[in-house]
Amino acid sequence: QETMFELFGDPQHSIADQTLRAYEHPDQWVNRLVLGDSLVVMNSLLHYEGLGGQVQMIYMDPPYGVRFGSNFQPFVRRRDVSHNDDADMTREPEMVKAYRDTWELGLHSYLTYMRDRLLLCRELLAPSGSIFVQISDENLHHVRELLDEVFGADNACGLIALTKAASQSSVLLPSVNDYLLWYAKSRSEVRYRQLFTPRPPIDTVTRRYICVEKPDGRIVDLSLKQKLGEDPIPEGRWLRLVALTSQTGSESTRVPYEFEGTVYRPPGTRGWSTNRAGLDNINRAGRMYGVGTTLNYKNYHDDFPYRQVVSLWDDIRSSGFGDDKLYVVQTQAEAVERCMLMTTDPGDLVLDPTCGSGTTAHVAEQWGRRWITIDTSRVPLALARQRLLTATFPYYQLRDEARGPAGGFVYVRKQNRRGEEVGGIVPHVTLKSIANNEPPGEEVLVDRPEPDNGIVRVTGAFTVEATIPTPVDWEGDGVTDSGAADAEAHGSFVDRMLEVLRKSPVLHVGGGKTVMLRSVRPPAKTLSLSAEAVVVNGNERPVAFVFGPENGALSQLAVHEALKEASLKGYAHLYAVGFAIQPDARLLVERSAEMGLPQATYVQATPDLMMGDLLKNMRSSQIFSVCGLPEVALRRRPDGKYQAELLGLDVFDPVAMKADHRPGGDVPAWFLDTDYNGLCFHVSQAFFPRTGAWDDLRRALRGEYDETVWDHLAGTTSAPFEAGDHGQVAVKVIDDRGNELLVVKILRDATT
Repeated sequence: QETMFELFGDPQHSIADQTLRAYEHPDQWVNRLVLGDSLVVMNSLLHYEGLGGQVQMIYMDPPYGVRFGSNFQPFVRRRDVSHNDDADMTREPEMVKAYRDTWELGLHSYLTYMRDRLLLCRELLAPSGSIFVQISDENLHHVRELLDEVFGADNACGLIALTKAASQSSVLLPSVNDYLLWYAKSRSEVRYRQLFTPRPPIDTVTRRYICVEKPDGRIVDLSLKQKLGEDPIPEGRWLRLVALTSQTGSESTRVPYEFEGTVYRPPGTRGWSTNRAGLDNINRAGRMYGVGTTLNYKNYHDDFPYRQVVSLWDDIRSSGFGDDKLYVVQTQAEAVERCMLMTTDPGDLVLDPTCGSGTTAHVAEQWGRRWITIDTSRVPLALARQRLLTATFPYYQLRDEARGPAGGFVYVRKQNRRGEEVGGIVPHVTLKSIANNEPPGEEVLVDRPEPDNGIVRVTGAFTVEATIPTPVDWEGDGVTDSGAADAEAHGSFVDRMLEVLRKSPVLHVGGGKTVMLRSVRPPAKTLSLSAEAVVVNGNERPVAFVFGPENGALSQLAVHEALKEASLKGYAHLYAVGFAIQPDARLLVERSAEMGLPQATYVQATPDLMMGDLLKNMRSSQIFSVCGLPEVALRRRPDGKYQAELLGLDVFDPVAMKADHRPGGDVPAWFLDTDYNGLCFHVSQAFFPRTGAWDDLRRALRGEYDETVWDHLAGTTSAPFEAGDHGQVAVKVIDDRGNELLVVKILRDATT
């Protein structure tokens, strides 16, 4: 189990000396995974972080339509999502707000949602930058009109048809395509790298003069059955006969030419593809072949066995991760890869405002691009985090190690044992190069940098961040909004919560216990409290409440201010009520008594309260209940090191309206920070129980680590670790809905 440290770069075992490495970018750049509304995040990137004009590519895969079942996934482990099914409706506050904002007025809200974000995308793009918007035919025409408006019709670079694995409809003409709308910040300055795909010897069975040149020099024209694979094909070199004429000609190209005793002339007004000297060079190179009255050029398949990528991408059918998708609306990885390789260079910055399962971040990491990805929902971010933390990539050699990927990759020309070009630089023999007796040109295949097979590359450093509400000049008039409308909305929300609390004055606090309340009312002259009441179980005592926001999580600041006021006014207890709570706020609730403040309890409000008419049914029982923290055991070993074990987790099910206890091995993921500073959670060790998350890394390392290591990484007990400077560790657990639950343990409290 000591090997765990090697996998995460223990300082005592320098990662430079291992087979595991990660790319580093100049200026200590760290990639970013952000939870929040893309509108807020992109505004921050533009106005507060100065990233305007610095993003080279944006890949946007927005909701295609208005059916919520096709736009998000409420659970980490279950992808089956049904439209209009209460059980499948997301209960995340941020997602509910986003759903209401985007589809409240149907298409009008949807297009407003898109336009607001596209305007920010335009400002973030570099002058040579590109944006790709993936969409279905349902709203293709509307989104294209928006892009024309925002970027200008003159900056449209292409419409790419992307073939799907299967049709989504059996009514009328089945649709098998999605579409990529490609626009540039400035078409005249756009960065473009031509892509190539392997060209089969027979790309069209109806094409004439597809031949094989046998070892004895004879040329055999293949029959239709041979092209279809029904009859055997003779051994030899593939070629295609191409007429040596062009549609237009001049006096110098309309001359007769003798080849092997036959005089050939261009038909009609056509001319030869080159002049007489060029024809002589082609003849000397052994590239001429006559068929009837036509003089042909022998175009061998291996002259350049590739074809340009065009706007029909009918060869992309998988998500890039086998048959099992991680996310209900997972983007096809190869589509993102092509867009990225076409329009960016290593080290460029890529932005994805619609993270999903993290495909764009994953592809950007593979190709050495910097990335920022955003999502409103915790579920896709949890999936993306797992995908990135357990991913492996080829280590492409760098031209300048000091600059990292920004210095570019190494491309070489090399052949395999069969003489086939397998490097990133390949010769391109053309009729022109032979006619002019010139060496062939070369093409760089940007998807074939030179790998170092002795190194397994893992994901580089990235942060997981979340937005907090801040004053923003939404109107763009130079005046920061006062937030009066938000205050009014919050006041209305508090009134509604008070009314619900009066009608359901029972708090379920676990272990079959309940707290009965009476006299629920707003407190007088309060700054931080939302309500007060009297507990009637046993001795009557006054208690206070603080309500979290309607569309977000309870913050540490809100809980801290409420605790201070509750202490000054002599309340016996503080109940922090919310649909979600930030990890540091939850920690403050658990430790309030240790800090000399009133005892506090976090109360989970059923998210159904904020769903309004989105749900067909509303359960009235168990509206408020307590959901426990992860149960963690911290032990000190005889050698002085420590180990943490995840024993279990109480998970609140808002559909079944109950809290279930799960063993530690039945969570999607848990992480350990062995020296938690109370502010920023740094992943020191990562565990993904009961998944195949580590399979790629295990295969990449080819048996360098014992099988017990991988069992350990899918388990519930950490590797031994030394005490840190802060004397405490933190365990973060990700539940099935992507929520982060944090518990902090003081090392002095460890058992032996």
